[in-house]
Amino acid sequence: MLLLALDTATPAVTVALHDGTDVVASSSQVDARRHGELLLPTVHRVLGAAGVGLDAVTGIVVGVGPGPYTGLRVGLMTADTFGLALGVPVHGVCTLDGLAYAADLDGPFVVATDARRKEVYWARYADSRTRLTDPAVDRPADIADEVAGLPAVGAGALLYPDAFPDVHGPEHVSAAALAALAAERLADGEELAAPRPLYLRRPDAQVPKNYKVVTPR
Repeated sequence: MLLLALDTATPAVTVALHDGTDVVASSSQVDARRHGELLLPTVHRVLGAAGVGLDAVTGIVVGVGPGPYTGLRVGLMTADTFGLALGVPVHGVCTLDGLAYAADLDGPFVVATDARRKEVYWARYADSRTRLTDPAVDRPADIADEVAGLPAVGAGALLYPDAFPDVHGPEHVSAAALAALAAERLADGEELAAPRPLYLRRPDAQVPKNYKVVTPR
């Protein structure tokens, strides 16, 4: 097994290789505006560090969000393209699950990433491997009662200390954690999700209300 994992659902552009036992190589950069520019060079760098070619990969793992439309689709489209070109399966993993796995906290906690518009993408966890709720997008003040008293993980929690006073790392997801979680689940015989995006809301970009379509005569 050699899993190539990647995620662009948060400001981090993150890639890792996992051989079914350990992370072989990984690299992450935080730049919310350059997902498309940074992803393929990061893949190339990770493959080079591991001393293997792309054709050695036996499966793709991709973070499916939730996340902003533009960033998230970069990773998903790249993963689908690799899967088709190599003829290997593409496995989707919730980005929040990757953060929870990396946090490795005991007992219940919350994962929250920045959803912009003064909102967070979030979910509650029983432990680092067990999600209790579906991913959602809300204003922190609107979920204060649901998350009260729980430790929180992620950049979204750091932005709203009134709602999340007890924040733990990591801030952003790592492909190394996604790959390790996927490898663990596959070894346990679990069927991973299809690589379908968790957008949870419409894209930020909207067609102007007074937009007029111009067609050639």
